Parts: sequence; C-alpha cells; structure tokens
Amino acid sequence: MSSLLEIFTDGACSGNPGPAGIGVVISRDGQVIKRISKFIGLSTNNLAEYTALIYALQEALILKASEIKVSTDSELLYHQIKGRYKIKNEKLKNLFDQIQHLSQGFKRIDFECIPREKNREADQLAVQAVREIQKKQATMVAPASIDVGEESPSSKG
Repeated sequence: MSSLLEIFTDGACSGNPGPAGIGVVISRDGQVIKRISKFIGLSTNNLAEYTALIYALQEALILKASEIKVSTDSELLYHQIKGRYKIKNEKLKNLFDQIQHLSQGFKRIDFECIPREKNREADQLAVQAVREIQKKQATMVAPASIDVGEESPSSKG
C-alpha cells in the first residue's frame, strides 16, 4: 500500500459571491477513500477553492499521510500556492497562511493544475453541496399570515 494520497479539490459558487460549496476527492492506490461535499455559506469562487484545499489538507493529516499530490483546476490557487502570483485579497492571504501551516505536517506535497474536465468528480461534489442547500431553501415555506378578522384587544385602546 502506497503512503501517497492523491487529492482533487474544487470550489463552486452560484453567483460570485453567492452560495458556495467545496468538493474533495482523496484516493490511495487508485481507490477513492474519502469524498467531501460541503456547503460553506456565501463566498466567492476563489475563497471556495482555498477552503476546499484547507479541508483536503486537514483530511490528509487525519489520514496520517506523509506525501500528497494535490490537483486543482484553479489556476489562481495553483499559481498563488507556487508563489507565482501575488495574493492581494486579505481573506485569501489568511487562508494561504493556513495552507502554509497545514503543509508543514507533510514530508512532501506536489501541486498540479489540471484541466477542468480532469477534475469532474471534485467539481460535482462542490456543485452538489450548493444545489442541496438551494433545494432546502426553495422548499422552506414562509410562515402563513393569520387574519383574525378583528382588532386585537391591545389595539382597541
């Protein structure tokens, strides 16, 4: 059994910003061992991408991995992690710091930027998290107004 975990991450938003979700797929020796699909509230797509990576790193630490390969279709995330793009957004800087901190728990991490079509399962998990919350919101019924047909005792003066 290999100690290397292969991880695919993605973030999704309905609007930008809007309701957001993350998707993470973790495999060992070609077998999926963990899937994460989580609604993260209102967010931007970039914040969702970063959040997905944080969840992935945390899960890899829980699984006691020493070596991981992370694949993402987010060019911004990839280039910022690699130090090729400057991080201007303060929220992203904070998440980047968390990623740097979590990364210290691994002997080796390889990052890869992949085409979107090679990241379908993580994308589907992220989108699924957003759709599920939207379904729940759509089925919530507003409280019915009650018309009692007369004034309340306190309004009669």
